[in-house]
This record gives sequence, structure tokens and C-alpha cells, in this order.
Amino acid sequence: MTAKDDIFQYYFYFMQERMNMFWRRYEGDSYPFSSDTILANHKFTNVYRSTDRVSQYLIRNVIYNPSNKCLDGEDILLQILIFKIFNKIETWEYILKEFGSITVRTYAPSKISTLLSSRIKEEPIFSPAYMMTGSHRDYAHLNSKHEKWLNMVYKEFIVASKFKKIIAAKSLEEVYNILNECAFLGGFLSYQYAIDFNYSEVIDFDENSFVKAGIGAIRGIKKCFTNFGKRDFEKAIRYTHENLEKFQDRFGYRDFKSLFGRNPTLIDLQNCFCETDKYLRVKLPKLKVDNVRIKQKFKESKGNYPLFFPPKWGILIENDKYKQPCSPQSTQGLTLY
Repeated sequence: MTAKDDIFQYYFYFMQERMNMFWRRYEGDSYPFSSDTILANHKFTNVYRSTDRVSQYLIRNVIYNPSNKCLDGEDILLQILIFKIFNKIETWEYILKEFGSITVRTYAPSKISTLLSSRIKEEPIFSPAYMMTGSHRDYAHLNSKHEKWLNMVYKEFIVASKFKKIIAAKSLEEVYNILNECAFLGGFLSYQYAIDFNYSEVIDFDENSFVKAGIGAIRGIKKCFTNFGKRDFEKAIRYTHENLEKFQDRFGYRDFKSLFGRNPTLIDLQNCFCETDKYLRVKLPKLKVDNVRIKQKFKESKGNYPLFFPPKWGILIENDKYKQPCSPQSTQGLTLY
């Protein structure tokens, strides 16, 4: 496996400039946040996965919602899973409003499915961020995709006690393997959901202990490296992580400002390979690996919002406000990043 320096340099350029854009916005600058028209005009995720809008909502308003302090570990994992299946804030808030708090005890897939069948007539209920399939013979008798997913959760997580197995897991990879046994998930979603579970206090593993390359990251790795085998994609991510400062020095991108002292982990670097692939589709269009264009344009969201991170990370900022007693409270008034 050999890095192609003439291409690989763009990976580190993307990391630094995309992070600069994050800090410019954080400090109150106005759009555009970069003179690079590719980055300014197209939609790219942040360098740090946890800082993206939906991840921030998940961490603050779902996992560390003060009203959830009374819930046990299985309930927290169930809420994370339901939120992430749709990955759409509006869908989650609709479920809470019409159904109420989701717990293992109250979970009713048929009732939630009926509610969403009504909702989908007005607007999409799934986020376009992930390709969510719904074809599996065990659920072929069910009509809608959301009905299949909701019943899969009941059958394979609640009845089969997978939440208990995840709580008892000894490693992030074991959590991934448990998830990967489930219908519809596959390698990419299993890894993403494992990371989402790991944001909570239910499990606590080092994000650098395991990584799984998604399809987008594989495209980026194929552009940045040569002479690698089928099993080398995760090795490429680890190699980048282990030699991050060396390559930043080599390519002249040592001005990278980390997230309040937290260095990028394997999940962040995995995502950056995916985003670098997207960037190179415009920057170097002749360098074709599967997809040849960026599908989504940048749309500025309204307002500047405070950041919130898992308290166990030690990044305080707004986190000191998460010091409330265990008592039922409304989710209203929580700030969305």
C-alpha cells in the first residue's frame, strides 16, 4: 500500500480548510466561510463527526436529554437506534409528540408505524444521508420500509436481547459484530451505530480501537493510495491516523486546529476520506472512482448554536449545564446546534 502524494495532499488540505470553516462559523463569521468555492458551495460534513448538526442533536437532545437521566441503558440504546434509523430530527420530534417517550417497555412498532404512515404523506421521514434499504425475506410480508425497520428493532433487538449483549460487550468491535448480525444494517451502518451508542454512558470504548471503511471512504482511499489489497482499507485509515502529523508536515498543513484539544479519531478520519473523495470529484474530475459529481449543495442553517459533547470526553463548553437531578422534564427549550 503506497500513498500517492500528489493526491493524498488534498486529504490534509481538506481537513485543515474544512476545520478552518468550522472555527470561522463558530466565531461568528458570515457565509461564505472559505475562499475555496468547492468547499463554500457544496455540502461537506465537518472533520469531526460529532460536530455535525444531526450528531449534535443526537448527543444533546436524545442521549443527554435531562429527561432521560432516569432511563436504563437499554432504553437509551433503543432511543439512539430509533433516532438513527430515520436520522431526521423532524421525524424524531414527530414520534415524541405523537407517541411519547420510547422505552423497551412502551415500544410499539405497529403504533409508531401507523403514525409514520400518516407523516410520510406530508414529508419524507428518512434522511437522504444514508441509503436505507428495506428488503429482507423475514420482513417481506410488511408493506412499508419504516414498518420493516421498526419490526426488525422489536424482533432482533428487544426480543433477541441484543441491547443486553451490547451492554455486556468487551470492545467496540464486538458491538459492531452484534449490530452486523441484524437485518438491513450491514457493515457501514453497524459501525456508524456502534459509534453513536458509544457517545452515551451505556458503553465506553476508545474510538481508535476499531474502524470500518464505508463505501465513500473506500472511494477516497482508492484515489489516495495504490498497491493495496481488498483488506487494506481499514489499514489505510489507521496508517493515516498513526502518521497524521508526519503528513501534515510533509504537505504543509500543520495549522490544523483540533476540537478543543481532542484529536481526530478513526471515525473522523474515515469520514474525511469520504469527503475528500467528494472534493476531488470537482477538483480533479478526471480522477474517476465510481461517482463523478457532488449531489448536495451547501445550504446555510439558521442561527449559531452552542456545542455539546459527551461529558466523558472532558470537553466542557455547554456541558456544565448538564447537571440536573433525575426527574421527568420536557425536551422543550433544549438548543439545537
